[in-house]
Amino acid sequence: MSGAITRGVLFVHAAPRALCPHVEWAVGALLGVRASFDWTGQPVAPGCLRTEYSWQAPQGTGARLASALRGWNHLRYEVTEEPSSGVDGGRWSHTPALGIFHTTVDVHGNAMVNEERVRGALELLQAPGADVAAARRALSLALGEAWDCELEAFRHAGEDTPVRWLHQVG
Repeated sequence: MSGAITRGVLFVHAAPRALCPHVEWAVGALLGVRASFDWTGQPVAPGCLRTEYSWQAPQGTGARLASALRGWNHLRYEVTEEPSSGVDGGRWSHTPALGIFHTTVDVHGNAMVNEERVRGALELLQAPGADVAAARRALSLALGEAWDCELEAFRHAGEDTPVRWLHQVG
């Protein structure tokens, strides 16, 4: 792999126990390392486990990770990739019911909505008999609100999990 190096985090919010080794194998194969995760129980989904895995790899790895796990039944996850030299960051969210959502993220962690999506919502407001509800739905979709709503309980369920601090030396 070539290109600038960036880092990110894979948050597996809920995975059935039987799927956990497959997630590790998929991530390890993609990153070219042996991935071993620290799985803990997911109280929101009994029988499921959760984990967080920090990674460092070439730019674009976040998209490749999200794609590698996409469509796996009963798997809820998010992948973040930090902005790096000349490239915005990203966040990919996945739920079995909604599929995958991607948003570009700036250096402060803010979701950046594409200009065309904003223009599309504005057009709904400028038409005769403006449909405010449709404009609201368009902006909600652009922000990934449905994914945030579905994943929020899973995110909070991990608040008491241990945190590993990564330090860059050199």
